[in-house]
Amino acid sequence: MKLDLNYTLEFTKEILSIPSPAGYTEKAMERIAQELDALGYSYTYSKKGCLIVKILGKDSNYTRLLSAHIDTLGAMVKKVKKNGRLELINIGGYAWGSVEGENVTIHTLDGKEYEGTVLPIKASVHVYGDIPREMPRIAENMEVRLDENVYSEEDTRSLGICQGDFVSYYTKTKITESGYIKSRYLDDKLCVAQSLAYLKYLKDNNEKPNNNLYIYFSNFEEVGHGVSEIPNDVDEFIALDIGLVAEDADGDEKKVSIAARDNKTVYDLKIRKHLQEVANNHNIKYTVGVYNRYGSDATASILQGADLRYACIGPNVDATHHYERTHIDGIIETIKLLVAYL
Repeated sequence: MKLDLNYTLEFTKEILSIPSPAGYTEKAMERIAQELDALGYSYTYSKKGCLIVKILGKDSNYTRLLSAHIDTLGAMVKKVKKNGRLELINIGGYAWGSVEGENVTIHTLDGKEYEGTVLPIKASVHVYGDIPREMPRIAENMEVRLDENVYSEEDTRSLGICQGDFVSYYTKTKITESGYIKSRYLDDKLCVAQSLAYLKYLKDNNEKPNNNLYIYFSNFEEVGHGVSEIPNDVDEFIALDIGLVAEDADGDEKKVSIAARDNKTVYDLKIRKHLQEVANNHNIKYTVGVYNRYGSDATASILQGADLRYACIGPNVDATHHYERTHIDGIIETIKLLVAYL
């Protein structure tokens, strides 16, 4: 099995560098479209701006859909404060403590970008003593200190910053010599890169998938409505999304996750058994995920009324919705499972 791991890692690093909080994904989608053009695949756009690729398989009597989402967590300016700083409201589910001290970019409607830092409203222990240690990390107690000469609401508004502007966090992407890749937003940009790596694998090896296949790059997963338009001929939906590494999640960064349940529903037993059989037959290292605070594009579609079978697989990731980390081995196992199953 000839896999181009370097391609996957390089595209992952590049796509991570393009801000794309849910609702602000156009530039990242354009980059995916450029890559599809380079690989020689045609595609269409949904009305919401999702990218859809269709590939004819060896057997056209059954059709699968594979999704990965380009949107990430982020924030939006809720209020320009009297002191010129910004109050935020989050996009997606993360704890404010996970972004304390993080540098951000504010994206204005007229295309300007400004830098700042997320801090508690009382940050200095030299000034406030124990208050910064004890203050709850909630939206109302956090603010963005802009790296501009602003001291009032009028100063900040004069820059063109206003309510509704998107805010993205720095990713701090790094690949270590020991094979770990750590960054914000491995969820789910790593899986976007893996989807493209699978398409490259097909081209490089002059292969076709076993069945007709749609690959769907969605853009609103983090807010719950990523894949809302499913072609009528789809029989099976595989969400390519991260697995979880934690004491009660049984994940392993060097293995691929096959989900059995999330907080919305159980996954299709027949497909899960098939995925595990394929993994066993090809010596692919995997874990089975049972999650109670997790959802995917597949289960969101089921709850919207889609009548199809559904599953979720992906690389196991530590510290999800925080400063995330996985291992190159887990990336390899995920792509191997994609190739063997599809």
